[in-house]
Amino acid sequence: MTGTWTVHADRQLCLGSGMCAAVAPEVFALEDEHASVRQPETGEDPRLLDAADICPAQAITVRADGKVIAPRGA
Repeated sequence: MTGTWTVHADRQLCLGSGMCAAVAPEVFALEDEHASVRQPETGEDPRLLDAADICPAQAITVRADGKVIAPRGA
């Protein structure tokens, strides 16, 4: 059984490193030097957890059932 995850990128915090778009280009894009989310609701995908974890500004949040699941260890 797979669930739905919600992904958010805070453009105010984003540094424009592009790491998220490199990890999951189907979900993230760089627009005007900031990350945007192409697909805010998606199925479970461990790459999204990785994108949130490696974001140098911690601008990406992944939620499952309304609960923050990434970044991990924040």
